[in-house]
Amino acid sequence: MANQPNKSWQTEVSELLAAAAELCVEHDVAMEPFMRRASAAYFDARPGLREYLEEKELQETFDELRKAGRMASA
Repeated sequence: MANQPNKSWQTEVSELLAAAAELCVEHDVAMEPFMRRASAAYFDARPGLREYLEEKELQETFDELRKAGRMASA
């Protein structure tokens, strides 16, 4: 899809996502695999993001355990 001079990147992304969704519907792809693949593509485009989010989630879990008194703080 050629980028038109006045087309914003947001518009182009919306059009690409809509086209991908239409293809998935035409080929009876369920929403969950479509969403899973879209997420995977985003993470593939942002190296390190998945690990960052996993680390952040683990840190939040540790913080909650410390607040509940179930883990000593260092």
